[in-house]
Amino acid sequence: MENQEVVTEKRAVATLNNARISSRKVKIVADLIRGKDANEALAIVKFTPKAASEIIEKLLKSAMANAENNHNMNVAKLYIAEIYANQGPTLKRIRPAAKGSAVRIRKRTSHITIVLKERD
Repeated sequence: MENQEVVTEKRAVATLNNARISSRKVKIVADLIRGKDANEALAIVKFTPKAASEIIEKLLKSAMANAENNHNMNVAKLYIAEIYANQGPTLKRIRPAAKGSAVRIRKRTSHITIVLKERD
């Protein structure tokens, strides 16, 4: 078997687990910034009037700090290679309803991940 040369690309990752917002709401904001430059994405998120934008902004800043401090990457060249929100555990609560019955309230959570890479 021949030796294959493996080129590993630098990537900075930031993850937030169990965020108290449904993944569906997060995906709306995530789709806006996927593939964009990190600084441009930060500006978009800052002025997007959605509940998830505040959470994503904080996570994006964390990913940028990880890239700069832990991986020695150039902040000006960073772009969002991947961003996704998966469903986390659901908190189940019960609310009394008519005729002595109960209604289940599902408080959804999500796991959000941002991966940054450098442009050439």
